[in-house]
Amino acid sequence: MAKEQNKKTTVGLSDEEIIEGLRNRDPQITRDYFYGVCRIAYHIYNKHYGLEWKMGLDFYSIAHEYYLSLDKHNFRQLEDRKPGMTLKTWMINGFRFVLLDRLKDYNKEQCLQSFEERMEKASLRFDVPDNNFSEDFRNTVSEICSDVLGRDHRSSIILQMMLIEGFKGKEVAAQLGITPSAVTQKYHRLMEEVVIPYFKHYYVAPTCEVKSEIMYDKEFDTKMSVSASPLPFSIQIPPTMEKDYSNRITPEYITSLKPNEIFVFGSNLAGMHGGGAARTARLYFGAVLGNGDGPQGQSYAIPTMQGGVETIQPYVDKFVSYAKAHPEQTFLVTPIGCGIAGFTPDDIAPLFEKAVDVENIHLPQSFWEELV
Repeated sequence: MAKEQNKKTTVGLSDEEIIEGLRNRDPQITRDYFYGVCRIAYHIYNKHYGLEWKMGLDFYSIAHEYYLSLDKHNFRQLEDRKPGMTLKTWMINGFRFVLLDRLKDYNKEQCLQSFEERMEKASLRFDVPDNNFSEDFRNTVSEICSDVLGRDHRSSIILQMMLIEGFKGKEVAAQLGITPSAVTQKYHRLMEEVVIPYFKHYYVAPTCEVKSEIMYDKEFDTKMSVSASPLPFSIQIPPTMEKDYSNRITPEYITSLKPNEIFVFGSNLAGMHGGGAARTARLYFGAVLGNGDGPQGQSYAIPTMQGGVETIQPYVDKFVSYAKAHPEQTFLVTPIGCGIAGFTPDDIAPLFEKAVDVENIHLPQSFWEELV
């Protein structure tokens, strides 16, 4: 009931109260109003420009850039709107200017690329102009789905629907009963760890060797082994997780730390630690303004506002490696990315899959619920 009342109150706020809430990094106003308006703007311009399939033009990449540009100037741009223009209309126009700058950069970067370069970039959809090659490409993807993954395997369904049949991620998610972010993450992993190596081995460079690798995907309950055998991928059912993680849950509220404890918070690359856990880290645990990544004082920053969830993964992996190298310390991970960055636990938790077996990393309850 309280939550419903808060939402009604937020909807009824004046433009001035909205701006003040954004300045104070109010998480509800940021999520409900700022990202809500940005989603309206993105929907409008996506229909015209086809943004969602262009690299670097996904919703979060643009929305985060817009938010940080406003935050840098304490949201003063929102007060400079024309007389009689609503805040929502002004913000949609501002979003458009950020988008157009991004589009200019995108159009400059577009040029003829080799097949391998296209594969390496692993965009959400393949756009292959050559008809003969397109046919070869579809046949090879079908071969991967039938001979490598298994025709009815969920990973195969995702590849078939997105690469061959042209469905969008959200349409695949609706059919499979999972979140669009889960489909996106799974797609990128399949491209990087299955499709690209397969093409390099059998299509691009048939004489090269493929090193043996193992990848584990909890959500889809598969374990894929990559080798240089005639079929380089095999699938097995992973062992059931039996560990008790109840002693590795980050407290919901952290007001003090033991000497060996590290406060892990979500940040931005500019290191503007103005709100939420970042502000707590700056005020109490030694976070440094201007430093948006890595250890600082008794805290550790993980950037979360530079684009979609896939842009966060390298920083999480870097953090996990750092934690492994410092077993004498205990790292208390807060719900990074789930405040003003606009993500949810089911978006962020899978990024910490490698942290599950790292004993000195504690995660929020909401992350554990997604991981185990």
